[in-house]
Amino acid sequence: MVPSVFRFWGAHPGWEAAWPWLLGILVAAYLLGSLPFGLLVSRFMGLGDVRKIGSGNIGATNVLRTGSKKAALLTLLLDGGKGAVAVLLARWLYGDTAAQVAALGAFLGHIFPLYLGFKGGKGVATFLGLLLALHPLTGLAACLTWLATALVFRISSLAALVAALSAPLWLWVFGLTTTTGLGLLLAAFIWLRHTANIKRIITGTEPKIGEK
Repeated sequence: MVPSVFRFWGAHPGWEAAWPWLLGILVAAYLLGSLPFGLLVSRFMGLGDVRKIGSGNIGATNVLRTGSKKAALLTLLLDGGKGAVAVLLARWLYGDTAAQVAALGAFLGHIFPLYLGFKGGKGVATFLGLLLALHPLTGLAACLTWLATALVFRISSLAALVAALSAPLWLWVFGLTTTTGLGLLLAAFIWLRHTANIKRIITGTEPKIGEK
């Protein structure tokens, strides 16, 4: 019988029975998150290996540098979708704590994918997708934060950094105190993955959206 204790982070009655299920969810979500859709889409559409152009990243922003908006949009939707699917499926099967574990697993899978030798993307699309699934208003607020920043500065990485930083704040504003810690952790990963971008933003050499 599936344990019915997936409600809160931390210790609670029945944790000894729950942790194997949570570990299984983490691994399954990680494997789903590891699917490198940017690479798969680029190859399927005859655009070559996206890791050999631009920043070498497998995310939608670098796919856009191939010149194909369709491929970039498809990558964005699939990368966001895998995060959302992991969260929604885990919640449907086991509850809210399982959904948070799945969110962590899918995110880690994207940035450290098993199928690419643990060299993956920066996690922004997957982060926004899982946020939308965890709490639609928070996800929408983070997406709008990304959009507003991108429209003003036309720098995708800066928009990602601001959106990631805003996510824990939005979670707190909407009263999701038990999820704020997860938001902070994932935002920290995104900032660490953007170290090189931050340096280029400071020096004014970061490419703008649409540049090949």
